[in-house]
Amino acid sequence: MRLSEAVSREFAKAYHDRYGMTRPEWRVFATLGQYGTMTATAIGAHSAMHKTKVSRAVAALEKRKWLARETDPADRRIDRLTLTKPGRAAYRDMVPVAREFERWLSKAMGAARFAELDYGLKRLDEFLHGSAGTLIKVPQSN
Repeated sequence: MRLSEAVSREFAKAYHDRYGMTRPEWRVFATLGQYGTMTATAIGAHSAMHKTKVSRAVAALEKRKWLARETDPADRRIDRLTLTKPGRAAYRDMVPVAREFERWLSKAMGAARFAELDYGLKRLDEFLHGSAGTLIKVPQSN
């Protein structure tokens, strides 16, 4: 956890300096940029954020005019969230910054070790969350 926090804090400098975004705002923004239209619930599940943090981040991104919501016609309780044209432009602006940060980390570790770490973390995530994206029950020892 300490390493995850350190990496996240280091990259936060990039999006905060460039756009003044908080970490929850970045996580909502990046999730929508990568995956497209989603509900706030889906964003929270994907990014492991509490619904209150997601809601505040969504409101902040809406205020910037980077995010739009559209009520689902089949279920009016559900809002579909998507990046607006200016939001997509900002996302495209940040992609090279994120890639450069990743290259910087890769260089620090060595490309082969970084690739192994990336592969291992993805496999561990798949194992822990299963193919449906929900946490699998860990067997209890007797």
